[in-house]
Amino acid sequence: MPNEKRPNILWYCTDQQRFDTIEALGNPHIRTPNLNRLLRESVTFLEAYCQSPICTPSRASFMTGMYPSALSVTGNGNPVFPKHYEDRLITNVLAKNGYDCGLVGKLHLASAFDRQENRVDDGYRYFQYSHDHGKPNAYGHDYADWLRTQGVELAELLNQRVVVQQPKKKTGQFPEPTPDCDNIPPEYHQTRWCTDKAIEFIQKNRQKDQPWMLNVNPFDPHPGFDAPWEYYQRFDPETLPGCNFQESDIAFQQKLTEAGIDFQSQAKHPSEFDHKHVQASYYAMIEQIDHEFGRILDFLDEQDLRDNTLIIFTSDHGESLGDHGLLYKGCRFYEGLTKVPLMISGPNRFFRGIYRKALVELVDIVPTIYDLLDMEIPYYVQGKSLIQLCSNKVYDADHREGVRCEYLGALATDDQTHATMYRDQLWKLVVYHNKGICELYNLFDDPWEHNDLSEHENYQDKKWELMQKSFDATVYAHPQMVPRVASH
Repeated sequence: MPNEKRPNILWYCTDQQRFDTIEALGNPHIRTPNLNRLLRESVTFLEAYCQSPICTPSRASFMTGMYPSALSVTGNGNPVFPKHYEDRLITNVLAKNGYDCGLVGKLHLASAFDRQENRVDDGYRYFQYSHDHGKPNAYGHDYADWLRTQGVELAELLNQRVVVQQPKKKTGQFPEPTPDCDNIPPEYHQTRWCTDKAIEFIQKNRQKDQPWMLNVNPFDPHPGFDAPWEYYQRFDPETLPGCNFQESDIAFQQKLTEAGIDFQSQAKHPSEFDHKHVQASYYAMIEQIDHEFGRILDFLDEQDLRDNTLIIFTSDHGESLGDHGLLYKGCRFYEGLTKVPLMISGPNRFFRGIYRKALVELVDIVPTIYDLLDMEIPYYVQGKSLIQLCSNKVYDADHREGVRCEYLGALATDDQTHATMYRDQLWKLVVYHNKGICELYNLFDDPWEHNDLSEHENYQDKKWELMQKSFDATVYAHPQMVPRVASH
């Protein structure tokens, strides 16, 4: 962008937030005034999919614009992000091109077990790290240090949580707060700390006209569903709709479990884990995120920075939240796990307040940034820029025919299952490789995926058509070849 001031970039990424958790997108049970406000000022993608339903492969993917399998970052627990790909991280690229880059919260390009994760040259000058709000004595836990400056010890907050003091409550599947026994109160919460540190970064002294890029990555609404009382008290769980469940789900999930397919929970009837109370706490965590995100928007407005700031709001993947009798995440590809919020609010050339139904992937974010900055999109980037969609210059159907997601032994579970998903505008195919099991759903007739049609005689042609497309998409997810210097 040689003839205009380069925009600042605020990329806010929550952890494990489903697509259907925003009031203005049709959820009347949650209050998200600040996300609603962003929707009015953004291009909102209604069909945005992560490339893995697990943290590290998803984050490594959307920070490079490459598929997890192309990066060979396919699961949690890796000791370090591949150093030979550090220069493909968008923050590394932007830092080398004059941006001041900062991170607040979790990074999770590598394992964060008991310490701040090992870093490569990720481009961040400002680095305030907190993988989650546990582990008060972990090396490099900046959130815990922040609490100490306020005279509070994180260990003491964790020790008094209801999960410790009230383990036998009826809703003992999660730490349900009370007026007398809270989880971490809002003023000491990691989500609050993320906002305070984000504002601190934005206010930093820089060279004249130097643009900045800030990644804000709170841990919430990741389980364990431990919302503060201030937000949880807003909900009457009995008035909530609960999860998307049919009795037939238990038998179907049992088939997958017997095949050894990985997941973090075993399917149960939702009444066994108080699914409406869990939903209330999950929604409460998102309302807290909404409040804290709104503080950042307000600060940008106060500092007259909003018009020259690209704002991206998304999440790394979703959460089962009781759907099909499951909690948490793993080797499944249901909508609640793979479809995520994605809103982009940009400079004047972006349309505002419009919804796009194009199938998009989180790998599309990095090429969008390159495109916006008039930088050449590198050969290795596998996503497709969203600029034309944001500028309302193409039809939704012109962006891509289908989206894909992959799970390649992503968790430290016994089976190390490999599976892939391919979805077009109407159909979704899931293949559990080397298991002889697949799933086929018509998402128009069956949006919550209760009726697997993969063995139905009337849909065999459709299944094999999608199998071919999924296979082709998987083959082309390989790392892209370095550009040729000659034709022979």
